[in-house]
Amino acid sequence: MKYIAILSIGILAYLLFKKLWSNKNWISPKKTFPGNWRNILIQKVSFYNSLSAEEKTRFEYKVQEFLLNCRITGIHTKVDDTDRVLVAASAIIPVFEFPNWKYTNLFEVLLYPNSFNDKFETQAEDARILGMVGTGYMEGKMILSKPALLHGFSNESDKKNTAIHEFVHLIDKMDGKIDGLPSILMEKQYSIPWLDLISKKIEEIYEEKSDINPYGATNKAEFFAVISEYFFERPKLLAKAHPELYQLLEEIFNQNMSERKLLRAKQSISRNSPCPCGSGLKFKKCCGKQHY
Repeated sequence: MKYIAILSIGILAYLLFKKLWSNKNWISPKKTFPGNWRNILIQKVSFYNSLSAEEKTRFEYKVQEFLLNCRITGIHTKVDDTDRVLVAASAIIPVFEFPNWKYTNLFEVLLYPNSFNDKFETQAEDARILGMVGTGYMEGKMILSKPALLHGFSNESDKKNTAIHEFVHLIDKMDGKIDGLPSILMEKQYSIPWLDLISKKIEEIYEEKSDINPYGATNKAEFFAVISEYFFERPKLLAKAHPELYQLLEEIFNQNMSERKLLRAKQSISRNSPCPCGSGLKFKKCCGKQHY
């Protein structure tokens, strides 16, 4: 009886915490978007570079808002502005066309120095996990491997981005469960075609007739996360190889990714380079002023 009472108190405390967190006062940006953050986006995030000037301003606002409402904590690793901005960019890319979206089910992202296992050990032989959405006592948290986070934005042609993958799981979870059916984004008439198509595409993976990451065949939830990585990294290829799948993902995310020019800035920025923000000033006198 004592054990049951303690368990009941724990469950009630968790439910109360969840309610308080979801109803907490949301912090909105009041300051100008930091120039060095903008340079990180320009140098590392192709999605950002594909946006119009108005869209870039909106993206920056959402990145800033995310970081005001979610802690980024390093576990045995240092966290810098690049890490923070890339985590935030990963969060915003899938929900960019949902202006009022708020991750009320997340308050902290933990960055690990490398991969980990289900006991959160990083040195074990089975430490192969690159990202995880927390449940139970880890509710409201996400864990990411820092190298996997950085790799997701250094190689944007391999159809893989661990951080986007995990944020898609989090989006999927907003309706109560991670099942590959993001009801909060998907209109009801697309639900059955979506599930039928997932089953078909998983069969193609098993039959080795697909270019989709085989991990997507694990279950419907993993397929949704894997194919979302493909959608945001190689949309033109996805539209050509899997047109029906691409079309449904367009409906889910409300984004026509195949028309975006996904290019990263290739130039290195020195103190005397023209500032990439387009001001016409040298970097050292504009967005890089705080460093020089």
